Amino acid sequence: MHVTVLDIVLAGGGAVILLGLVAWLSPRRGRRALRQRLGVVATRLGSDTPLESRNLEESLAHLERATDAAAEAVTETTSETIRLRRALDALHLAVVIVDESGDTVFSNHRAAALMSGRHGDAIAAQAVEELLETTPLGGSEERTIELYGPPRRTLTVRTESIDNGSRSLGTIAVIEDISEHRRLEEVRRDFVANVSHELKTPMGALGLLAETLLGETEPQVARRLAQRIHHEAFRISRVIDDLIDLSRIENESSPPREPVPLNLVMAEAVERVRSAAEQNDVELVVDEPSPELMLIGDRRQLTSAIYNLLENAVKFSYEHSKVTMTGAREGEAAVVRVTDTGLGIPARDLERIFERFYRVDPGRGRSTGGTGLGLAIVRHVAANHQGSVQVESREGEGSTFIFRLPLKPRTS
Repeated sequence: MHVTVLDIVLAGGGAVILLGLVAWLSPRRGRRALRQRLGVVATRLGSDTPLESRNLEESLAHLERATDAAAEAVTETTSETIRLRRALDALHLAVVIVDESGDTVFSNHRAAALMSGRHGDAIAAQAVEELLETTPLGGSEERTIELYGPPRRTLTVRTESIDNGSRSLGTIAVIEDISEHRRLEEVRRDFVANVSHELKTPMGALGLLAETLLGETEPQVARRLAQRIHHEAFRISRVIDDLIDLSRIENESSPPREPVPLNLVMAEAVERVRSAAEQNDVELVVDEPSPELMLIGDRRQLTSAIYNLLENAVKFSYEHSKVTMTGAREGEAAVVRVTDTGLGIPARDLERIFERFYRVDPGRGRSTGGTGLGLAIVRHVAANHQGSVQVESREGEGSTFIFRLPLKPRTS
């Protein structure tokens, strides 16, 4: 039979003590009452041998063992419950369990925050409650919820009926935030589409130019066509080179660590972009840090990042304008600022300019030879070196990119 702890405590604990006191006060009547009470306890415990047939000491010893066993079982059950609660609280999922009456019997920390939230969370909580109510016995339900924020989020809610084979014990709901997963899917989809477009356009141009060149007899026209073919071929080469660089930098999430002078990295980046600056009639002004700053990182990646910032500034600057790069120590970080007085960036585009192939002005970006990958490379280099990159800009007034790296990288 099922014996609860309360039964044992009342029957085997408090009652025995009370009746023992009665027995001490009135031996004959007390012993008779105690044996009767022990008979009830024996029935509850399912004992094969009636406790009334044993002497009092044996009966009390049997009762004590049964009480200890029950107390130990309760302790084990309590420990398992606590362990299960802690495990569910550690999940990156929200979990809600209701009983057969629809009353909540458990919710972990994430679920409690969701179910008591406001605005978007309140919409999600309502959807969870509806699914918990409508999930059929032995069945399951699933729903995707779009919360437009900000920030925008996507949640999936899955509910499943719980039973013991004969009757319902309630329903469990598991809520998962798949926003990042959805965002990565969109990034991959956009990446494939953008790569296809970036390569297809110049390849198509190459085909048309080559076909025209085959039938051209005028030397000057043929020369112009050949120059256009060279330009489009260079454009394809730039896209491929940037894709290779970006892929390499993404795969090198933990690049080789070696001492790298920031002054040397800045000088190498300036030399790489100098010809483009002269061609666009843009003056480069460089203020290197003094005393020299030493970084710990990958020299090739760091040079690539600063070069891309400079090239981006030069491409989008007006003729006869100036691009300034300064390096300095700020606290425990080395900071490189690249400032131009060019087109600037509209506020609506500031959060997206570090995405692959994203261009504020697609037409101007392609006309200047840009691939749309430079700032994505900068962002990944910063992340690989435990740093950050930020932008301050106003449309029509130019931009300042701030590349910040720790002088003492954190150890994992």
